[in-house]
Amino acid sequence: MSHAADSLQWVRNGAPTSQALQLSKALTEAERFGLAPNAYQSGLTVAQLQTVATGAANADLLHRYDRDLSQRASRFATHLRYGRVNPRQAGFDLPARTVTMDEDIIAKLAHSNDVEAALSALEPTPAPYRMLKQALARYRQLSDERLEPLPALATRAVRHGEAYADAELLRRRLTMLGDLPADAAPGDAKVFDEPLVQALKSFQTRHGLLADGILGKQTHAALNVPLQRRVRQIELSLERWRWLNGMPRPDIVINVPQYMLYALPRAGRPGETLLEIPVIVGRTRDRTPLFTSSIKEVVFNPYWDVPRSIMRNELLPKIRKNPSYLRRNHYEIVQGASDNAAVQEPTPEAIAGLEEGKFRLRQRPGPDNALGPVKFIMPNPYSIRLHGTSEPGLFQLPERAFSHGCIRVSDPAALAEYVLVNAPGDWNSETVATALCGTEPRRVVLDVPVRVLVFYATAAATTSRGMLFSADVYGLDARLEKLLAAQPQS
Repeated sequence: MSHAADSLQWVRNGAPTSQALQLSKALTEAERFGLAPNAYQSGLTVAQLQTVATGAANADLLHRYDRDLSQRASRFATHLRYGRVNPRQAGFDLPARTVTMDEDIIAKLAHSNDVEAALSALEPTPAPYRMLKQALARYRQLSDERLEPLPALATRAVRHGEAYADAELLRRRLTMLGDLPADAAPGDAKVFDEPLVQALKSFQTRHGLLADGILGKQTHAALNVPLQRRVRQIELSLERWRWLNGMPRPDIVINVPQYMLYALPRAGRPGETLLEIPVIVGRTRDRTPLFTSSIKEVVFNPYWDVPRSIMRNELLPKIRKNPSYLRRNHYEIVQGASDNAAVQEPTPEAIAGLEEGKFRLRQRPGPDNALGPVKFIMPNPYSIRLHGTSEPGLFQLPERAFSHGCIRVSDPAALAEYVLVNAPGDWNSETVATALCGTEPRRVVLDVPVRVLVFYATAAATTSRGMLFSADVYGLDARLEKLLAAQPQS
């Protein structure tokens, strides 16, 4: 061979190296990574590739093969590390990033003893990503099986102990999905029995439904969602995780469509476990934005400074109609930005000043305060806060998109204890409880800010409950699908 042939990375002695064969196999199986194989197809013809594979290619074809495989490898590696689309186009306000790949990544792959391991090293390392990737293989296998749909319900709903002609079909479905143990005793093929009820509750919990064990319209529809659609949800969630690659690990992750906050165990705190807290997020017309920030301050017994839009559109008409609305609901008209701002009498002039922007409206601390007993301040361009609520009953609902954009927390005391672990003072469950019982605002500035990620994934993998699927409440899965479909193919 000539000296030029020695410069080829994927060819030795006129034939593809073992690394080239491993990489080519990985490219054709890109769906294992949640990617699309047709995005990494060779620019050579099948006949040309066959000529190279048999060692019969001339020098020109070998060079073309080498360049082609390097280009495909570079694209694949970039997608594995950073994802395929710009997060901002997909509605995710992440810090600007420079998508760069090590100049020697191709050389690393070309000389690796284990190409699969080298590719895996490019992917995100967090456990949720790795578990999602494992779940992808399982759900892809399940989706290949012929799934007989559950026939339409003969009644509006089927309850425990009632006759159900398709009980056996439901039993097989729930067993396949892992909600009914495979070794469960066989039940009556025509009765909706207790094991089926418990398995259905598991399925409902995993799919963001009311876990009542009743086979109704919503649950029936969820059971009939094609598993290929679940595969796609997992793929879209993997894509979003890649956008985070290289970013600092967050302490708190809020998954909007799942209506859940996860406070993650931190290094150096051996007894700390994952804290899961249900949340309420923004309505579809007042969406909670997706971004990163850090909690820098905790305020116990806060005033609620009413946003101007809420004041003008919702509260001002009530105040004008009857100024006593202010007193009954513990609102104050104030001048100035501080907690010590001067309170104004609710005169017609003061009410007019509200609309003109001379004064602002706030609600005093107390049981009916919209922020609940505590708020967590994390600077961001959207003025989004984490806080409690005066309506705890809303957390009993499975779908919780009710707010104007801010995030309401069901257990603010637990979150405060987590956030204040490194704050000045002696903070524990007792001191937090005492602070929550106060009547005046109390601010605690954190020495170490707590990193927060407001995320969006309709598929999440857990160790305790298996795969969790959520509805695409903001339509961002559909938006991401369109962006991926518009990506140029190789």
